[in-house]
Amino acid sequence: MNEVAELMKLTVYTRIPNQDYTGSLANSVHMACADDPNEFQPLNRNYGLLFAVATVDENNVIHEKGLKNPYLFRTQDGAFGMIAVRIDASGEDDGESRGQILLWTSPDLVTFDAQRLVRLDNERYVKEAVCALDSTGGYEIRWQDNDGSYYVNRLADLRKPEGISPPEPAEAYTVERPAQPLPGTCPGNVLTVDGPAGRKVQAAWTPVHNTGIRVEEQVSVHSAGELTKVRATALYSDGSTADKRVAWDTAGIDFTLPGTHTIHGKVVTFDLPFPLASGYADPVILPWNGRYYFLATNDNVNNIGIYVRVADTLQDLFAPGFQEAVILDLNEELNFIQTFWAPEFHVIGGELYILFAVGGKVWGPQCHLMKLNPGGDIMKAGDWSTPVRVKRMDGTPLAADGITLDMTYFKADGTSCVVWSYRKGIGTPLDTGSMLYIATVDEANPAVLTSEPVLLSRPLLGWENVQGTINNEGPYPLLTEDTVYIAYSGGAATGYTYAVGWLSIPRGGDVLDAGAWSKAGTPALSYYSLDGVYGPGHNSFFQDTDGTTLVLYHGEEQLVKHGTRCSAIHRVHYNSNGVPLLDVAGERDVHPDYADCTIQVTVLA
Repeated sequence: MNEVAELMKLTVYTRIPNQDYTGSLANSVHMACADDPNEFQPLNRNYGLLFAVATVDENNVIHEKGLKNPYLFRTQDGAFGMIAVRIDASGEDDGESRGQILLWTSPDLVTFDAQRLVRLDNERYVKEAVCALDSTGGYEIRWQDNDGSYYVNRLADLRKPEGISPPEPAEAYTVERPAQPLPGTCPGNVLTVDGPAGRKVQAAWTPVHNTGIRVEEQVSVHSAGELTKVRATALYSDGSTADKRVAWDTAGIDFTLPGTHTIHGKVVTFDLPFPLASGYADPVILPWNGRYYFLATNDNVNNIGIYVRVADTLQDLFAPGFQEAVILDLNEELNFIQTFWAPEFHVIGGELYILFAVGGKVWGPQCHLMKLNPGGDIMKAGDWSTPVRVKRMDGTPLAADGITLDMTYFKADGTSCVVWSYRKGIGTPLDTGSMLYIATVDEANPAVLTSEPVLLSRPLLGWENVQGTINNEGPYPLLTEDTVYIAYSGGAATGYTYAVGWLSIPRGGDVLDAGAWSKAGTPALSYYSLDGVYGPGHNSFFQDTDGTTLVLYHGEEQLVKHGTRCSAIHRVHYNSNGVPLLDVAGERDVHPDYADCTIQVTVLA
């Protein structure tokens, strides 16, 4: 008897905007899956997966776009395609998109090729469209205009949309939709896929979580110190693992006497509570000479001054009675008056620097840096050099107009780089939005660029351009063996929609080639990622004394438009493909049901 092949259902949809999930987020492609066609479960926590890309006019001003009526289909090579109708920021017909639809292709609905525009007509607005293979192996795109009339266009190759045929009148079509649409959604179509393909999609867009803890059954040691080095292995839903310290209960063991004992232990979790430091944004931690140093934008003093904390442990950085010093204060002579923003520690050419932005009497923060004097004490203002403004190759300011801020540094494959945010026309109709630029520097003099700035990213996606903000800012590098990642933030810097996205390039790539970088379409960390943390963003990375990579960022405790920014911290998890994840925290990191361990210990003579 032949077994019935496992099948799954996938559906796409947009959401109806509500008080907190604004149109910028809601008017994007969402996806859900189901074993039972009537029980769809949202993927990616019901947050958008694909966002329409904004346009940029002749004045360099961004015009936000959304989308409606997404439709999912199979391609002739067994992969997937997605089409949708582009709309303007208010959800209405978009004049720039008259007669056109958006098109994506994807091998697996996990990664997507760059979106294209396909022109179906020159005059009519497209209300919705569907796409299917025709008898020749090409595609029929059937669509309805705003007057209720139906048309069909034919396209042989999705990669060559310019080859599409003119529209012809057509009969009405039908669309399979969920029998029970998810609440608060505008449903698209349903597509049946085989089980393996569906499970891959489901796994890729479901949060990775802890599924168990594995420890050795028996170990032999000479001392308690050796036992503390025995780790547990945490298992995760995607097949990845992570080493964990264990607090072993050795109260019944005399390590001076040989013998065998069964003991219990508890997996040590990285459980520093949120919030850590209230009113501290854009946080950075530096492990330096056996101690930890903490830097941040200090909202508690109206962002005036650079404050540093020091402690022997991470916990003590945020404990009552912490040690803190002002190492750069308001200085009218130097015209350091306001917006002491986003200070970052960086070791460049063996020297310790702080990169930061500061403004004068006239508002307008600009990128500066200062260096710790040889043998200097980080906590002493007098041990730091006088800050200098970062300049271009020809000695002119980094920007002749506008603001520059959030500069960071990394060195990969012998090349030293700085990345920063630039914005022009803020508060005017010609606001460019904040943009990320990259350039190379010489380690011996990082205050002067050694290349022309290259535009890396602009806030063209709905999650980056939300709540009245247009942000790409707060870049920070994370280097792995095969990839250079830059985490950056978009959305409202002082609101709940702030979120962290990824830019990446393979190691050895040309970092000054903007086309060599990839940009993730959906955030790695948002207010949908972790319970009780709103507006997570402007992050940094560091390693603790165990070599664990940690992510540090600011978030808010309430879902409000403008809240108190507070520091937060948790572990970075690497998935089964070695890609860093920023949302594996709390019970998803170590579930309480798996935290208790047992092991047999043999004490050797």
